[in-house]
Amino acid sequence: MAAISYDSLALLRHFAETKGITYPLLSDAGSKVIRAFNILNDNFPPNHAWYGVPFPGTYIVDEQGIVRAKHFEEDHRERYTASYILTRSFGNSSASVRTEVETKHLKLLSSGSDSVVRPGNRVLLVLDVDLKPGMHVYAPGVQGGYIPIEWKVSEAEGWLAHPAEYPPSRNLHLPAIRESVPVYQDRFRLTRDLTIGQNQEIRARLSAGRELAVEGSLRYQACDDKLCYPPQTIPLKWTFRVEAHDSQRAPAELQRGNRGRP
Repeated sequence: MAAISYDSLALLRHFAETKGITYPLLSDAGSKVIRAFNILNDNFPPNHAWYGVPFPGTYIVDEQGIVRAKHFEEDHRERYTASYILTRSFGNSSASVRTEVETKHLKLLSSGSDSVVRPGNRVLLVLDVDLKPGMHVYAPGVQGGYIPIEWKVSEAEGWLAHPAEYPPSRNLHLPAIRESVPVYQDRFRLTRDLTIGQNQEIRARLSAGRELAVEGSLRYQACDDKLCYPPQTIPLKWTFRVEAHDSQRAPAELQRGNRGRP
């Protein structure tokens, strides 16, 4: 793991020592590598104090040096969290935002990539569904009056819920009615991105303990080889603790032109 920026060696050394960072922080003098990768942030004009910074992002590179994934943002105020990237890339979340629900048809584990967030963070919400033996639910896009699985997240100024991502379904043939329908069986995972709002957008939604609650629901109709059961709706909730951004500045003599960010 390594991080790269256009900041000086002295500033990066100070930053690493202050924050207890032990992985390499690399200084890209003159933004040469940033330009070579074609990720120079052109939202800042040449006369701006931040000119030379890249679009913020992360590359996942394997042992052979092949880029397997990349996560970049156009707005420097919005950032994929490290836990988001790890959850996307490797599947497991280390966050403690987990809730288990069991019905007669399935077990549901809802989780989030992060339990602590900052304004502008982009996190991942995850639903792991474990259907009970013989059960299936209908996938989005099913025709013929069947009720598809549907994941909703409430809309609010304090966050932006991106579209849900559903895995590929399989076709199930129903001999009794001579139809084939797209379904999910056994175990499957649903994911969706959630971007936390900026300070002014989340202020009214924060609790006294600086917690932000995001609610939603999962609706489905389960069937087995004999019966279709009444549709069910499971309420969902994710609670995040919101921390302020680190506003500590580097010493003036280390700042880029005495105006740059640490």
